[in-house]
Amino acid sequence: MHTVAAGGIRTPDQRLRVFVSSTLKELAPERRAARAAIERLALAPVMFELGARPHPPRELYRAYLDQSDIFVGLYWEQYGWIAPGEAVSGLEDEWNLAPEIPKLIYIKPSDHRQERLDELLARIRDEDGASYVAFTDAAALADLVTADLATLLAERFDAAGGRHAPLLGEPAAEAFSTEAVRPPAPLTRLVGRERELATVTRMLVEERQRLVTITGPGGIGKSRLAVAAAREVEAAFPDGVVFVDLAPVLDSGLVIPAIADALGIRDHGDRPLSEKLVAALGRRDLLLVLDNIEQVVDAAPELVAVLGASSTAVLGTSRILLRVRGEQSVALDPLPSTDAAELFAERARAVKPDFELTDDNIAQVVAICEALDNVPLALELAAARLRVLTPGALIERLDHALPLLVGGARDLPERQRTLQATIEWSAQRLSEAERELLIRSGVFRSGFALDAVEFMSGRLDGTDAMAALSALVESSLVREQDRGSRPWFTMLATVREYCRDRLAERGLLAESQDWHADFFVGLSVAAGSSSTWQGQVERVTRLLDEQDELRAAADHLLATGRFDAVAELAWPLYSFWWGGGRAGEIRIWMTRLLEPGVALSERSRVTAEYCLNAIRYWRTSDESFIPSIERCIAYFSSAADVRGEALARASLAVAQFAQAPSDIEASEQNARRALELAEGFDVDFGSAVVGVMVGRLWLAQGRTDDAIRQFERGLSVARRIRDALGQAISLSHLGWARLVGGEGREARDCFGEQLLLASTIGHDEGIADALEGMFAIASAADDVDRAGRMLGAAEDIRERKGLPSRSPLSFFEPYLERVLAGPDAPRFEEARRVGRDADVAEIVEAALA
Repeated sequence: MHTVAAGGIRTPDQRLRVFVSSTLKELAPERRAARAAIERLALAPVMFELGARPHPPRELYRAYLDQSDIFVGLYWEQYGWIAPGEAVSGLEDEWNLAPEIPKLIYIKPSDHRQERLDELLARIRDEDGASYVAFTDAAALADLVTADLATLLAERFDAAGGRHAPLLGEPAAEAFSTEAVRPPAPLTRLVGRERELATVTRMLVEERQRLVTITGPGGIGKSRLAVAAAREVEAAFPDGVVFVDLAPVLDSGLVIPAIADALGIRDHGDRPLSEKLVAALGRRDLLLVLDNIEQVVDAAPELVAVLGASSTAVLGTSRILLRVRGEQSVALDPLPSTDAAELFAERARAVKPDFELTDDNIAQVVAICEALDNVPLALELAAARLRVLTPGALIERLDHALPLLVGGARDLPERQRTLQATIEWSAQRLSEAERELLIRSGVFRSGFALDAVEFMSGRLDGTDAMAALSALVESSLVREQDRGSRPWFTMLATVREYCRDRLAERGLLAESQDWHADFFVGLSVAAGSSSTWQGQVERVTRLLDEQDELRAAADHLLATGRFDAVAELAWPLYSFWWGGGRAGEIRIWMTRLLEPGVALSERSRVTAEYCLNAIRYWRTSDESFIPSIERCIAYFSSAADVRGEALARASLAVAQFAQAPSDIEASEQNARRALELAEGFDVDFGSAVVGVMVGRLWLAQGRTDDAIRQFERGLSVARRIRDALGQAISLSHLGWARLVGGEGREARDCFGEQLLLASTIGHDEGIADALEGMFAIASAADDVDRAGRMLGAAEDIRERKGLPSRSPLSFFEPYLERVLAGPDAPRFEEARRVGRDADVAEIVEAALA
């Protein structure tokens, strides 16, 4: 086994990449299993089927190999396709081009392996530069990949001076990571936009323009150019590039939340999100890429106001100018004919690998491109038809269909009418059932899983979802981009707009949105009704992966007055969104439910009241919370809602102890009752959720041994059920309990492990908590320089991510008061300032050293 080069902890734009090499004609379940294993360890898989490109250009996978940190090869029987003019297949070429990085080779036994593959495997064995092992099926492969990658990461961390090794079932120690969203990795090369790319990069880098907008009609290639430009200029922005997809955002009031979300800024509901965004951007030199901003152009003035308080630059894509002060624009026209033909040929090879431009077909290809106004998206949709048509047959069909289709929508520019006509033409090639499923799927804002499609098709007289979806993917109207082991499907914004327009024309938009909301309410209710905490964690984890759709469902339910359904949607998510730093959204929904005049069932009113007041209390410690929670407890008890009563009693116990003066007896009674109820409902729920709340109370009371035992139980449960967030939370509390109990070395181990784990899952509050723990340990050891840097970095994260600076029963204040009252206070404050200005990744690395 080789060791990953020790380069220290990486920033978010440098996540470890795992290049997966295999043929696409076999091992599909194994590739999904490998990808799931890679993502489970918070690494980034590089797999070309994500873009439905069976044979990516050589220069593309060379570039991706150069950027990859680990090579994984999956082999069985097929050697793979050899492109015209090449001596080896793409499979062997990937091995030949792989740089000096760790290589993990997995081979499925076969008696029917192609001779060229046998020769390649013999060479790999002889070169002795890779780990080499056999596997039997997808499950076995997943276990092998997980174990081998975890070992590589542990060796890497040991080489960097750390002491942590991955624990069974937990994400391995990886790079420092927040949840800032990087531009997507392009899986196709940029064709015909060299001049525009140079213009955009010059504006952003040399001229330091603050707002550059790429404009043009839908499908002209704005997003592709923006992604290329963002990657080109990355080095010029020390704080990186953040990508914000505004395609799912239909309300201008949600633009600021979308930007905050992409930056990883958490909405805890304690102050306006725009204020948090200004504070977070104020000290950062970064580039924001805002894609598809035309549909929320009314937000432009607010956006400019926010940017005016920072040095952040914006690269936007829009069909129209924003028309705000300081805007510079780059207009995209259709491609030149030569470039259009080249692009068409490249897209054709994705569905017909042996397609080439020849003297015999070049005139037909140029005619196809000209008929489609040389618009890139239209070319891609038409090229998908070469799976079954020749260029001559395709141009004949376009000649018949396009003039009729382009005749509509006279208020649109000609190129835009041509694009819509091309989408319409592609849709008309579908069966009626396939076309109906396509337009109904337009209600999904960001994408959808297979079960969502099956749900929609079930409302359409039992349409065969798999068959229909396959046709949509083959026609390039829908794209498959798997998420872990789950198939995941997306549409381009232009196609989604076409679908929504068709739904609106037919009066079916509201009905389709109802179906969409019903599906997600059903998923949420199923998660909340799971009989075990592990089941809830697994189901809600899936829901949290589809937050744009949850927001769309909640927006529609609120707009249509289905308020009880909003409560049903939110209640199972409450604990998870709170722990993950997204309580602000739950707060907004619950506030709407409790407005005067809203008709609610008693259960919905109580759950809304509990969620809203619990969120408010943990941010303000307002004791008026207590009577409200007592009312909620009375309802939960009468309704036999054990989970709700346990949560509410644990919250009440904390409030009763924290109030002045403390009601210790009542607090203890409610804490014990909360534990009894929770463990009666599910032992894991009692230990992992309510147990942590009660343990925190006991630690504040000075019952350190009881608190340690409770936190250890919670940590054990979280590890067993692979709840990464639960592990980070339990480790934080266990670290403080051990520190208070005089176990400094053990406390440091807890905070170090928490820091690694919170970094891998992007839990910003966990990172800040762990650094505050490291501050306390350094402070107790009179290492004021280290203490100042740790606390300063934690404060910087809280400010940049919009996290609360204090909460009830926090534990580090006594350490801070002690150092500020001592003779080294000036030195500590200077180190604190250094920590606030330092690169967080460097501080995290120093904390773990």
